[in-house]
Amino acid sequence: MAAGVGVGAAIGTARPGRNGARGARTARLAGVGARAGSGYAVHRARRVFAAAERRNALDADFQLRTAEQVVETLGHMKGAVMKLGQMASYVDQGLPEQVRTAFAQLQQDAPPMSPELVASTVTAELGAPPAELFAEWDPVPIAAASIGQVHRAITAEGEAVAVKVQYPGIDEAIRGDLDNAGVLFSAMHLLFPGLDAGPLVAELRARLLEELDYRLEADNQRLFGDFLDGHPFLHVPAVVDRYCTGRVLTTELAVGARFEEVTGWSQAERDRAGEAIFRFVFRSLYRLRAFNGDPHPGNYLFSPGGQVTFLDFGLVKRFTPAETRTFSAMIQAMVIHRDTAAFRRIVEEVGLLAPGQPFSDQRIEDYFGHYYEFVFDDEPRTMTKEYATESVRRIFDANGPYADVLKAANLPPSFAIIQRINLGLYAILGQLEATANWRRIAEELWPFTDGPASTPMGEQEAAWLAGRPPAGSVRPSASAPA
Repeated sequence: MAAGVGVGAAIGTARPGRNGARGARTARLAGVGARAGSGYAVHRARRVFAAAERRNALDADFQLRTAEQVVETLGHMKGAVMKLGQMASYVDQGLPEQVRTAFAQLQQDAPPMSPELVASTVTAELGAPPAELFAEWDPVPIAAASIGQVHRAITAEGEAVAVKVQYPGIDEAIRGDLDNAGVLFSAMHLLFPGLDAGPLVAELRARLLEELDYRLEADNQRLFGDFLDGHPFLHVPAVVDRYCTGRVLTTELAVGARFEEVTGWSQAERDRAGEAIFRFVFRSLYRLRAFNGDPHPGNYLFSPGGQVTFLDFGLVKRFTPAETRTFSAMIQAMVIHRDTAAFRRIVEEVGLLAPGQPFSDQRIEDYFGHYYEFVFDDEPRTMTKEYATESVRRIFDANGPYADVLKAANLPPSFAIIQRINLGLYAILGQLEATANWRRIAEELWPFTDGPASTPMGEQEAAWLAGRPPAGSVRPSASAPA
């Protein structure tokens, strides 16, 4: 399908007679999640009814104390499939019931590591325990990631930092899962029945393996941080290199309101937050040629006035100039020129759609046009939960009104991670019910229009751009529009 101002992406197809096999695969995957997460789920239920003192004891009993416990709880297929499951989390209302059931199991919270296990991991990575490395260290984690947990600390220089510590042994467990192509094929066939999954699985495997190396995440975070240096409302926490390794990532400690709180703010503030996220995604995609592929609500911190801090750069896709030119060509054909025949030629050439299909160009526009509709016209539009849900349903509903298009569709590797625009970004904007003239904002960000500022936030961004060094003088990858 086509991301409204970003890209086009097609989805896998369903074939008759496969529903039974699909259900069996779903049940197996759900069972994996249930086995891995059920113990901690029971613990949380018991905790609700326990006195405060008893809760602390229950929590201590359920901390992961050894690498073997980590692998038993989070490894053995669950870790790898959980990473894929995250790609469709928080948009589950548009997913088939069996897929929602499987993902609900796979997204169980993991038990935290014990303070002793965290300390031993930090010592192994940085050469000394956290109590010696830092002036202050909070042994209670402030957040849990899929493969690690985050602690507050203060450096010897007095800098407040967030330290992400990877679960020991989880990298080997997930690598082992990913080395078994059958795991990923099973997961992809659950999401995209009938898809020619080989190249797509290879792409997803590469991206997921990158997430296991926090040095790569640090590189990604520096890339975005340098690109947005001095930005008036977009912020990326600085990496503190001296406390970083492949399994420990230390960054500036960011503060702000969580997404759940922001959904209760005034509509004007929600509009500004939505515009900021929109600008971040598409400015970095088209000007930096990099896409942070995890637009999850837990990865944002907000302050009034549209200030947004972006966290977690483990899943980043860097695009070639040719790839972003394809994205641009699709937008120009569908949105600027309204030339569906040209759009069809492009998606056939890049492998999104099999050539020579019997359906009409109008059928192509009816299906793919949905993903562009909020930038078709020069007028304010409200992003809604219903729009986001319909976007997801069009991806997965192989028995729905567009089954003929889906059966001819495919998902080339270069479109795999960018698909998170449809699966994630629009869900975020829909939950905010963000309203804006998205067409005018998009024209500021598209390199082939390069339009003038259209909002007060756009004027702030234009002033920031005017004060930046000449293109190419700081970082080549950020210099040339796609």
